[in-house]
Amino acid sequence: MPEKNLSSAANTAKYALVTGASRGIGRAIAERLAKEGFHLYLTCRQSADLLSSLANDLADRYHISCLPFVADMGNPSDVEKVFRQIPSLNILVNNAGISYIGLLHEMSVDDWQNVMHTNLDAVFYTSRLAIPLMLHSHSGKIINISSVWGNVGASMEAAYSASKGGVNSFTRALARELAPSGIQVNAIACGVIDTDMNKCFSNEEMEALRQEIPADRIGQSTEVAEMVVSLLYAPDYLTGQVIGLDGGWM
Repeated sequence: MPEKNLSSAANTAKYALVTGASRGIGRAIAERLAKEGFHLYLTCRQSADLLSSLANDLADRYHISCLPFVADMGNPSDVEKVFRQIPSLNILVNNAGISYIGLLHEMSVDDWQNVMHTNLDAVFYTSRLAIPLMLHSHSGKIINISSVWGNVGASMEAAYSASKGGVNSFTRALARELAPSGIQVNAIACGVIDTDMNKCFSNEEMEALRQEIPADRIGQSTEVAEMVVSLLYAPDYLTGQVIGLDGGWM
């Protein structure tokens, strides 16, 4: 691990918000940040019991505070309610996301808007409220969990690809805006990661995907979590980057 260079001193409490934290990538990120000593705010949209159990477990094991919220991060009112209980924030990890697989001309307007609200709008809603908390200390990290499909697009996933492409552009633009304020904004463009989001694919389809990946395997949520921690301790000069984590796939 590189020498830690977070602006907070070692004996100063550090706070992180992770959205979509009840399972998969978000859960792995939450546990990894807890191991680093961060006090946590965690959100999910539906899995209240899973999130509450995770929060209690992390608090007990790592001796941190961990506050769970059931909230739709694609709903600005829900996001505002969450932030009313967050007085201090060093790290924002925008992980909440959903996918939609199907022909675009068969996709409903509601389905399109649901993908955009969850994957893209939520990044705006959280960032706009997190930034004032970070400006006080002239430091902070915003890390957006994106996808390789935001760079190249995927057949049958036009809405998902568009939303993640928006996240990537948002990341680059906001990084330029916040660089003078000492706040770094980066994204991780994930390839195929072993999460519930991919359970819609058959074993045969997943095997075909694996064979396309030079690393010859599917990625793990813990690897995304390690990438998040690497970004926390990366030089402050690293900002505005969309970093691929895909086993050499794209």
